[in-house]
Amino acid sequence: MFIKIKFTIPVIVLLLIITNTTAQTIQLLNSGTKASIRGLSVVSDKVVWISGSEGTVGKSTDGGVSWKIMQVKGFEKADFRDIEAFDGKTAILMAIAEPAYILRTTDGGVTWQTVYENKTKGMFLDAMEFWNEQSGIVIGDPIDNKVFIARTFDGGKKWQELPPQNYPVADSGEAFFASSGTNVRKLSKQEALFISGGTRTRLFIRDTKTDLPIVQGKATTGANSIAVKNSKTFIMVGGDFNAKEDTTKNCCITNDGGKTFTTPATSPHGYRSCVEYINKFTWISCGLTGVDISYDEGKNWNWTSKESFHVCRKAKKGKAVFFAGSGGRIGKLID
Repeated sequence: MFIKIKFTIPVIVLLLIITNTTAQTIQLLNSGTKASIRGLSVVSDKVVWISGSEGTVGKSTDGGVSWKIMQVKGFEKADFRDIEAFDGKTAILMAIAEPAYILRTTDGGVTWQTVYENKTKGMFLDAMEFWNEQSGIVIGDPIDNKVFIARTFDGGKKWQELPPQNYPVADSGEAFFASSGTNVRKLSKQEALFISGGTRTRLFIRDTKTDLPIVQGKATTGANSIAVKNSKTFIMVGGDFNAKEDTTKNCCITNDGGKTFTTPATSPHGYRSCVEYINKFTWISCGLTGVDISYDEGKNWNWTSKESFHVCRKAKKGKAVFFAGSGGRIGKLID
């Protein structure tokens, strides 16, 4: 089923923060859907894809002014927690759980091909990441304490599971949050890193697992998202999504590739499900209680908006920053 909706959107200012001479606002956009959106892929300043509950996929080719909303036939009850798009026609969709599916389109979402299916009991996919248009990775919750990982080397047409003996081992109660599709990120041209949450929250790089100074100990706690500036500097955010206003241990920073960590002087203002590197010393994070921006490499976070979003992403080719959340809520950062 396809619904094309076009709107002329006025600028809606939520909250305004002024830091030195920098003023940034968030413009709300009308996506035309009420689905809960957690998948967001910003190809360019114009081309944006979203995905979420009830088999929903959306696409804008004019920077969010108008949206084409689609419900994928045969997947009307699927929850598409992540999407990776390469242009206005090609995208990869991830449906989370039992069975878990990965779908692919090359015609702008008109038709979708099932390229991966896994009916294993307990299977739950959490996030995807692509190094380029050919090479990608998907990560899933541990089964029998072994973290699920599959790879693609042909643009998502085929997916290969790692041999079971090569799966990273997780602790009991350690898992991953499918909150924003950003708990796995590329580190270099060939490597990825990822973060866990739950009763234990850690950073996984190659064969090294390092405990993070983020709240943990319960199924609802831990790191949700990681963003990478370069091989040395990463920022991780999370918290307890059942205590959305709690700022305790909800963010940490490393400037030496994960050997040591610091925590902000001023933390993000509550539980945060996503963090994104913007440019120079600027980072942005979002969650149930709003949006925070840091202009000093994560040391201090400014509460820019109290509007709830699940995910924020910067354009791969461009400067645009978009947000997405429950009720089909879409936002765009405006300088």
